[in-house]
This record gives sequence, structure tokens and C-alpha cells, in this order.
Amino acid sequence: MDDFTRAVEAVLFASGDPLSPDDIALHAGEGDVSAALASLAERYTGHGIELVERGGRWHFQTAPDLAHLLRRTREEPRRLSRAATECLAIIAFHEPVTRAEIEAIRGVQISKGTIDVLMEASWVRTAGRRESPGRPLLYATTPAFLTHFGLSSRRDLPGIDDLKAAGLLDPLDEAALSLSLETGADED
Repeated sequence: MDDFTRAVEAVLFASGDPLSPDDIALHAGEGDVSAALASLAERYTGHGIELVERGGRWHFQTAPDLAHLLRRTREEPRRLSRAATECLAIIAFHEPVTRAEIEAIRGVQISKGTIDVLMEASWVRTAGRRESPGRPLLYATTPAFLTHFGLSSRRDLPGIDDLKAAGLLDPLDEAALSLSLETGADED
């Protein structure tokens, strides 16, 4: 292993947070960061820890098959209310989104602390203001959200077919839908 790859390894190991390639280059010096990351990721494959990329940021993590060994001493249970879970899902799937848009999708108002809880957990951040009357705040997910849920990017979120397969969405009753469409067409 060359000196630059060793430096990249040391920077990642010492960091408490996932790092972007630019952040790594600031600490490790001159060299090909991408090549060093690829070399390290290959080297740690099958070990007790592995090098992973989540949302464009790199960090070491415990191998998934060994995570149960550390859960007893390190895991912090974080219980989200149903409202907070729904808000987080809406923000993740529709970002950037305003509070009014979240309320329109949910069909109910959001209590004052719901988004605050998600921001406190570092899973949601403000993402500017919408260019519309009142200039409402926009909300989006953070890299910490991707890291916590083990996602490389938002594209890794499940699609409708995945949710239906998992039994989380009711299958659409095609006969009832066609009947209501035919009835609506007859009335015109």
C-alpha cells in the first residue's frame, strides 16, 4: 500500500463523520483520492469493518453481518411518532418540499415540533425558500439521513412496486377503478 492510500485510510479512520473526496484530499494531501478509495474498499471487503460510500461521502462501518455484536452497547433507540415518520417519508420522496405541501399530502396539519424533531435528528434540513408568495421554507433530507438508513442516494428509496411487494400499499382494485371511470364517462 502506498503512502497516499495509507494517509487516506488514516483520515477516514480518525474522522467521526463521513467525508467527501474533497474533504479527504484536504487532509491527505496530493494524490488520486478515487484510486485510493477504490483500493481501500477492495482491501476491506470481507473484513469486520468495511469502507462504504453514502451520498457521495465515505466512512468505515461495521460489516452488516457483525452489527448485532455492537448494538447492545451503542444503539440509541430513536422513536419517531407516526406523524414524524410520515413527514420524513414525504420529505424524502418529494424534496424539496414546503410545510404546506407536506400538510396537503398528509391531509392534516403538522404540529409545531414534528419537523423540529427531524431536524434535531439531523435527518432534515432547510433547503432555501420557494419563489412564491410568502416565500415558504423548503425542506430536504441530509447526508445523515442517507447514512442512518443505509442509502447511497435518494434513488435507493423503494418504488411503488417495492412497497406493494412488501405489503405496505394496498393493490389497486382495477375492476372498481374501471367501473368508476365508465360511470364518470356516462355522466358527461
